[in-house]
Amino acid sequence: MITASPSRTIVTGYPSTMGDDVQLNTTTLIRHAARTHPEREIVYRRPDGEWDRYTYAAAYERVVRGANALHGLGVQPGDRVGILDWNSRRHYELYWAIPGLAAVMVQLNLRLAPEDLSFVIEDSGTSVICVDESLLPVAEAVAPRLPGVRAWVVMSDKPLSQIETSLPNVHHYEDLVAAASGHIAWPEVDEHSAYGACYTTGTTGRPKGVYYSHRAIYLHSYAIATNIGMVLDDCTMLITPMFHGQAWGLPQAATLMANKIVLPGRYAAEDTKPLTDAIIAEGVTVANGAPAIFLPMLHYIETLEEKPDLSRLRMMSGATEPPLSMMRGFHDLTGAEIVHAYGATETTPLVTMNRYKPSVRERLSEDELFELKRKQGLPVTGVDIRLVDGIGNDVVWDGVTPGEICMRGPWITQTYHNMPEDDRADRFHDGYWRSGDVGTIDADGYLKVTDRVKDVIKSGGEWISSIDMENLLLSHPAIAEAAVVGLAHPKWQERPFVLIVPRRGQEVTLEQVRDHLSSAFASWQLPDAIEIVSEIPRTSVGKFDKKRIRAAYAGTYEGDHGNA
Repeated sequence: MITASPSRTIVTGYPSTMGDDVQLNTTTLIRHAARTHPEREIVYRRPDGEWDRYTYAAAYERVVRGANALHGLGVQPGDRVGILDWNSRRHYELYWAIPGLAAVMVQLNLRLAPEDLSFVIEDSGTSVICVDESLLPVAEAVAPRLPGVRAWVVMSDKPLSQIETSLPNVHHYEDLVAAASGHIAWPEVDEHSAYGACYTTGTTGRPKGVYYSHRAIYLHSYAIATNIGMVLDDCTMLITPMFHGQAWGLPQAATLMANKIVLPGRYAAEDTKPLTDAIIAEGVTVANGAPAIFLPMLHYIETLEEKPDLSRLRMMSGATEPPLSMMRGFHDLTGAEIVHAYGATETTPLVTMNRYKPSVRERLSEDELFELKRKQGLPVTGVDIRLVDGIGNDVVWDGVTPGEICMRGPWITQTYHNMPEDDRADRFHDGYWRSGDVGTIDADGYLKVTDRVKDVIKSGGEWISSIDMENLLLSHPAIAEAAVVGLAHPKWQERPFVLIVPRRGQEVTLEQVRDHLSSAFASWQLPDAIEIVSEIPRTSVGKFDKKRIRAAYAGTYEGDHGNA
């Protein structure tokens, strides 16, 4: 039998004898880890900042009790259960307890404004929310707008009698867990059912819901483990927030491989000392995060008299391109490898990962290999990538010709929650999700994201990459942070504009910026104006908020009719 769609043809061949009706469920991963590796440790940071630990066996018992407790609150298959929490042990337990009931774990971004957070909870139909005690003010700010939430579950080591809150219908997580049964008959969930949901951050309109199936995250776990090279004696630290994009699917991948897991709880980007100390003390070999987290770690390591040996550590880096200075710094001081990765909320999120192919390792010099690390990497098996121009035609993979990055695969979304059909053309093309990113793919197959479609600077009919300009600026010894946007220009359509945060005690001038950029950019591409600031506006997930930057400095080039 052959079935066809506009983008593909599916052929049915001879029947297999395999157990193809056995469903791929998330509970399989934690059950196997607890049964086969019960002694394996999970290290977690308590609210008081101290560290504690328990085992997969102990964690699984709490997962079972947690699931029974939620069932006792009336949670049924298909119900949506929200989580407001840091990277804690309770959050980890709920990663399994909620989907195990065939309910949906809704990841609530604690950094969203109350209006957007309320929208996410209402749009998802969330009826039960588990909230860490430290985040009660966040919950209390939205609770009056949410009549559909029938139960609030407070997670704390304190007894409920010592917790003050205005939330209605309050329950205490530890009391529920203690009273629940330690035995459960897990249902076998249809693998196409949603196990979790995450909402985009809504920088261009309301947040959009992406609902991940059990099948998608199960397959994605194998992809993460394979491409980062996980083995049984690895130790994985979850640094990326567990409330956003499933911490990049690393909790499931680490559990699949029965890794020792380190949960850092609540931490601040400006104080990464506790995280760095834990990486060294616990022997962490896999971690995920952004340059905004990794750079302060490197600066702290630079102050240590004895540099740690982190030669087994692979640091998956996303959100923004990791600076060459940071990648070289970790390599030279500790032996750690920065592994540039690429993805999005809509892609679960792994799309590419930058590891060296044998052919490039043999051919390129050390400097060229580090330069290659700036690219987002090779597409992982299972994800099909296309680069298309402005009218939907595929562009050549020559490392030069840019196109919008479009992708399809078993863990790539094919729609958004409650999305009107009329809006699909803006985000999907011939069955492929349109990322909104502009990129190139070279002859070796490495993807390089050059900009966002909305952020690429269009000047005099040519494109200027704001990302490449930002990354080169970060290599200047006097610059701590830099954001580049295109601002309207009366003659050239747009011109580059730079916000700069200098390093402490340093001064930065426009002439210095232009001189530094001239090594890689033509004179007509150089910015005509900069602004020195103490802080650059960011979105709720820590990315530069270029929409706000453009709005704040929109009139900078008004009346400028000079040459570029």
